[in-house]
Amino acid sequence: MILRALAYATIGAAFMLAACSGNSDPAFGPARGPAVAAVAPNAISTKYIKHIVVLIQENRSFDNLFATFPGADGATYGYTSKGKKIALVKHSLAVKDVNHDWSTFLAECDMQAGACKMDGFDKAKINGNNPAGTYAYQYVDPNQIQAYWTIAQQYALLDHMFQTQGSGSFTAHQDLIAGATAIDATNSLIDYPNEWTDWGCDAPSGAVTSLITVNDVYKFNQGPFPCLDYPNGTLRDLLDAKHVPWKYYVPPYTPKTGGAGALWNAFAVIKSVRQGPEWSTNIVTPETAICSDVDNNALPAFSWVVPDQVDSDHPRNGLEADDGPDWIAAVVNKIGQSAYWNSTAIVIVWDDWGGFFDHVAPKQYGSGQLGFRVPALVVSPYVGQGAISHAQFEFGSILKFAEQTFELGSLGTTDVRAASIGSIFRFNQSPRQFRAIPTSRTCADFLRRKPSYLPVDTE
Repeated sequence: MILRALAYATIGAAFMLAACSGNSDPAFGPARGPAVAAVAPNAISTKYIKHIVVLIQENRSFDNLFATFPGADGATYGYTSKGKKIALVKHSLAVKDVNHDWSTFLAECDMQAGACKMDGFDKAKINGNNPAGTYAYQYVDPNQIQAYWTIAQQYALLDHMFQTQGSGSFTAHQDLIAGATAIDATNSLIDYPNEWTDWGCDAPSGAVTSLITVNDVYKFNQGPFPCLDYPNGTLRDLLDAKHVPWKYYVPPYTPKTGGAGALWNAFAVIKSVRQGPEWSTNIVTPETAICSDVDNNALPAFSWVVPDQVDSDHPRNGLEADDGPDWIAAVVNKIGQSAYWNSTAIVIVWDDWGGFFDHVAPKQYGSGQLGFRVPALVVSPYVGQGAISHAQFEFGSILKFAEQTFELGSLGTTDVRAASIGSIFRFNQSPRQFRAIPTSRTCADFLRRKPSYLPVDTE
């Protein structure tokens, strides 16, 4: 059900002819190993990839996690709105939460003649609307995120993955299931619903959303109730149409802490899912069930995995450590050490930039797109060791790879213009043996732990 009026401008989406490691393509980092030509995913990936798992983390810019990663397009300094050069400060993973909505994006991007100057990060706000000063100019101590760095060293790092929209987690998670948040030919959802106890169909009566037009005109609280079906549908519609099994693993919730939409559950917004039978069959809680499904030979063809807040990397005012790296390593190891390894692609992506500094300006397409860079990793037996892709990707690139792999057709949203992440795979190489990611915890530890029931934000 593609709405022609919503078609996005097409960007070159031809697949690169060289693999992501051991090649001379300038879109990739230094060669490691023998050159192997990449193969277009819609021609061959279906033969090799039977499972795609998308692990979704929270609120980090690329420079915040990988500023100093060798070979990547990172930066250790930036500029303020007054033209002052400033060094990024090394911080703990547990830090304060910086504002990260559309107004913050505009301030930090410092839009001039349709392009971001990337020198307004000192204009960010924190703890409500208090000036953050230069707090956004920071990066995480690599010793605290060694699991992420090891994954990048052993598998693939995408250093030009951009979030779809310059906004926060509400629309970011929608973009990861639908490629966009357009509700008609002119307007898209942006920022957050005005009712924070639930961001979906269970929101209190009178809850509304905000909108942005194709010309980037912002309409605060002028959007619909956050319970709808997009004109173009979501990836779920394409998967269902081709009878491709899928699951959305998400933490449990209680009425006391807020409804399902308070826990980054994107499908809590999708009326046909929230009020249909798939809410009981395809929306799976707790999120740790993915570990059990791997053990029980029940992993679906496509999975989204949303973390408990304490495992998400979401800033929480520095009050406690973050278990995100251990959580990701545990799930990757569970899949990698299972019979699923040779047929699986794992994509790890952070939903938005969290207000933190990044130095690469995103291209602008309207409707609040694109947002800033976020980290992204790909783990698969068909990616080169230590591969770094400099190609431009966005959330639609992940959906496009799924569309091609399972021969689903197209949503007709940002997947049209986006380059598929399939270009980083080397399907004509023998599958690599899995190399475990060092971690102090296993899936069994997370299965035993009680859920936190924490909503997305507690500030």
